[in-house]
Amino acid sequence: MRVNFTVNGRQQEADDVWEGESLLYVLRERLGLPGSKNACEQGECGSCTVRLDGVPVCSCLVAAGQVEGRDVVTVEGLADFAKQREEHGHGGACGTGGCGSKGGVSLDAAKQWQAKPADSQTGEGAPLSNIQQAFIDAGAVQCGFCTPGLLVQADALLEQNSSPSDQDIREALSGNLCRCTGYEKILDAVRLAAARQGEAV
Repeated sequence: MRVNFTVNGRQQEADDVWEGESLLYVLRERLGLPGSKNACEQGECGSCTVRLDGVPVCSCLVAAGQVEGRDVVTVEGLADFAKQREEHGHGGACGTGGCGSKGGVSLDAAKQWQAKPADSQTGEGAPLSNIQQAFIDAGAVQCGFCTPGLLVQADALLEQNSSPSDQDIREALSGNLCRCTGYEKILDAVRLAAARQGEAV
């Protein structure tokens, strides 16, 4: 089957997709977007987290056919996604009516965004998003295997809650496993990103 969907603001088409093929496989092997990591393939570790119509999902559990006509944001497009969100007034300000009725950015709004071709493919050359820079500054990146999923999940948290408590952060990231750390630097990074986001408002 052929699947047409939007990835990081660009229309994509995947041909000869078989019924059981996962979104993760399509992103990594067919579209050349290796940021989402293939670890457990059971939705337990969060390393493959992407945003599907604005909602974080484990891409290993999503059948490729389910994304027909839908919008996907991977870690490669996270910086552009954050920039577009800021430009359209969605920078974590759901409480001010900036988000859709279900929270997050509406699908119609997301479809209007256009990423730069080079940036949406690899992320190279694009300025980092607030959460990406905070992970670097707080020393939250070690081997980097879990980092893409953590970044996508943390970005979604900060979009919904610009001032999360430690409990909010722990709950939001509870589906993302990291084998290198005690998670403290990761929590520090989300706290730092939230503080910077608050200063920017």
